[in-house]
Amino acid sequence: MANLFSILFIILVAVVGGIPTIVITGYIPVMIAQKIYRKVKFGYSLYR
Repeated sequence: MANLFSILFIILVAVVGGIPTIVITGYIPVMIAQKIYRKVKFGYSLYR
């Protein structure tokens, strides 16, 4: 029984930690592309 709770706890921790990591990692290229687009189209600084 304790083994079952350990497995469920590990799965819960993996989901709670994994989903934000995947979202942040996926958003980084999108953010860079948005900054490059704004730089080309509007002439904004990449740091703005």
